[in-house]
Amino acid sequence: MRSARTLAAAVLLLLLPAIDAASAAEPKQGGILRVYHRDSPGSASIHEGATYSINIPFMPVFNNLVMFKQDVAQNSVDSIVPDLAESWAWSSDNKKLTFKLRQGVKWHDGKPFTSADVKCTFDMLMGKSPQKFRQNPRKSWYDQVDEVTVNGDFEATFNMKRPQPAIISLLASGYTPVYPCHVSPGDMRTKPIGTGPFKFVEFKANESIKLTKNTDYFKKGLPYLDGMEFTIITNRSTAILGFVSGKFDMTFPTEVSIPLLKEVKAQAPAAVCVVEPINVSTNIIINSSSTPFDNIDIRRALALVIDRKPFISIMFEGQADVGGTMLPAPGGLWAMPKEMLESIPGYGPNIEANRDEARRLMQKAGFGPDKRLAVKVATRNIPIYRDPAVILIDQMKGIFIDGELDVVDTAQWFPKVARKDYQLGLNLTGNAVDDPDQSFYENYSCGSERNYTNYCNREIEKLFDQQSAETDREKRKKLVWEIDKKLQEDVARPIIFHGRSGSCWQPYVKGITIMVNSSYNGYRYEDVWMDK
Repeated sequence: MRSARTLAAAVLLLLLPAIDAASAAEPKQGGILRVYHRDSPGSASIHEGATYSINIPFMPVFNNLVMFKQDVAQNSVDSIVPDLAESWAWSSDNKKLTFKLRQGVKWHDGKPFTSADVKCTFDMLMGKSPQKFRQNPRKSWYDQVDEVTVNGDFEATFNMKRPQPAIISLLASGYTPVYPCHVSPGDMRTKPIGTGPFKFVEFKANESIKLTKNTDYFKKGLPYLDGMEFTIITNRSTAILGFVSGKFDMTFPTEVSIPLLKEVKAQAPAAVCVVEPINVSTNIIINSSSTPFDNIDIRRALALVIDRKPFISIMFEGQADVGGTMLPAPGGLWAMPKEMLESIPGYGPNIEANRDEARRLMQKAGFGPDKRLAVKVATRNIPIYRDPAVILIDQMKGIFIDGELDVVDTAQWFPKVARKDYQLGLNLTGNAVDDPDQSFYENYSCGSERNYTNYCNREIEKLFDQQSAETDREKRKKLVWEIDKKLQEDVARPIIFHGRSGSCWQPYVKGITIMVNSSYNGYRYEDVWMDK
């Protein structure tokens, strides 16, 4: 582990001069940024997706009301800047959030952007519109919004049921673009219209995604690039070969594994590469509403069987982090203290004692050496899902569970788990914003579309509301720790690890910033340019 960290630190130190020089150079106009894409997104509609396979190619098409500053690596309230909004202000009781909107902004089809588009977007997200999203995974983000009202064409107000300081961070996420009122949700899946720096050209499933420069972008002088092309290559090794040979200007962000990063640096030593936490946890999803996992003893046994060290050493050569629901420090702003984390069953250092307890619970549930439990372990058919699923299946053998790998294409994965069409799954849960409101409500609240496990604890939901309304940051943080601890003790969604991943780009690509506490928010690309 120490040698891997030393290698990463050395790589980063070597790259610092290149990054500093890039920031000092004068940006150049022109060029097509060529990026390989890890898989084929289910659609082009960010609001209906639950993967940054959609955000990375389609965030450049859109704008938000506000966004996280694209050249600041750690997302926080302090890094939120205007986008379609010129400014925003809270009322004295913290229950009204009013945005003054930019004038003269046009959709890519030439129609004017107005406050009606803001209202239409959030009415659809809240389920209050005649038009409906086919999937609405972030509906729970807006449970505390009573309604969105407009005052003329250039002012919109979010009227809150109660104070919710985090709403401004949720609005800054790459998952929160404003959609046009005059385009149907169905058309947004295949031919998205935005106001962003790049216009949609085409999306050929399993082949490519192409964008072109928006020459009428409201941020004058931007973007620098003439366009972007994403070539879909599902085989990691093939994709990396394309990058080192110069076919691509950039890897798919946060998708280069630690072993492959070494290959990149060996074969393309001039490449700029970074390794960062990405606020994506690898976890076990358990369908607690169906046999046999409606038995709490079996769920607890699964949480106790996990030995996190092999996952981290095999997949990341030691460069990953152990934590609860919230991203561990230093990347995460809400990390549970280490001593508190290790007090949770399954997180302590005595793995054999944990597994002895797991076997006892399995035998209590009627299973043992002569009566083993056979299950299918569903997972998405890309390496970062498949690889840990294989390790999990191997570890489960020790507590009388025989797992069979069930791989599912990306386009089908999220609909499948959302309708609870699985027994046991190996999943990756990305937190689009490093804030408890996003993580808790979206993944653990009763009835949320992304609550894939059917976990529902009304008492803990009251704590969700309590921390959400708390305006004192330190008080809120302590509440968050207690909630996170309870979620792990309840086996709501056992967290195996929080991954770190690499991103690489050619030395002539400038203006790239990889976010350290969310892999969903840094892909506007409006200030990226190429020095060639």
